[in-house]
Amino acid sequence: MNTRRTFLAATAGATLLPPLHAQTNTLRWVVPYPPGGGTDVLGRTLAEAMRGPLGMAIVIENKPGASTNIAAQDVARAAPDGRTVLQADNALMAFNEHLFKKLPVDPDKDFSYIGGIGKFPLALVVHPDFPAKNFKEFIAYVRANPGKVNYASPGNGSPHHLAMEMFKNRTKTFLVHIPYRGAAPAMQDVMAGQVPVMFLDLASGLPTIQGGKVRAIAYGGAERSALLPGVPTLIEENVREVEVFAFQGLLGPAGMAPATVQRLNAELNKALANTTVLKRFLDFGMQPMPGTPEQFRAFARNEAKRWGPIIKDNGITLD
Repeated sequence: MNTRRTFLAATAGATLLPPLHAQTNTLRWVVPYPPGGGTDVLGRTLAEAMRGPLGMAIVIENKPGASTNIAAQDVARAAPDGRTVLQADNALMAFNEHLFKKLPVDPDKDFSYIGGIGKFPLALVVHPDFPAKNFKEFIAYVRANPGKVNYASPGNGSPHHLAMEMFKNRTKTFLVHIPYRGAAPAMQDVMAGQVPVMFLDLASGLPTIQGGKVRAIAYGGAERSALLPGVPTLIEENVREVEVFAFQGLLGPAGMAPATVQRLNAELNKALANTTVLKRFLDFGMQPMPGTPEQFRAFARNEAKRWGPIIKDNGITLD
């Protein structure tokens, strides 16, 4: 598989940096979501792969709430000694600065960027009984019924919500947003036909697609997914500049020593190339994102710029 070769090559030349501080025998790995969810599972998978090479115990701490701001504030206030990291996502790194008038943290200044974890491209799905059977029919139907088609999301300001708002903007369509409190209830109502459409991440929604409970009609990645080879990308369907995904990465408090950041980055990249970790990620529909801290910071800040106009132009706020 090209993906596997790419990520193995990306880490093959990584230099093992000196150990972290001798007294640093425990690493707090803060997850901004509850235990048992996809983010938590992936975090624990990475932590298990990294604890041995780092020579540290890694303790997962789940701190959900406030669009990840609770966890972000906790980590931003921690000592920059390599003992605390945050498994951050779009919310902190790209969305919140546009969704809130005032934030307790600054994603650009209050964190050390360690490295990317991965992307979760989103799939556009419909209930099996929806009148449109493919993407072109979907666009035609929605345009013929403006404001009469509802779409679900896990909540205001979620990647799924903002993906649809970008999609609506690019396709000149009008669907009505029905926000839920989480992906599970949104997905349940789509499967039941109560709300017929949503953007769905494969980490939580792949079994429902494969089981025929919803039908995927387009994929938000730059290329087709190996898990959904028959589903065209939005780009293939001539929806330009709409690559939609959630993403995650590892951050620490601002001011971490460069050697510490580089050591954590090197072990993160090695973990992303680990056969067991890579299989788990690919099974979740995630595309690993190895690279340097500088590359990840640039990627995250570009995402913030990309989504700012969509949030502002649609008047989306979480205040």
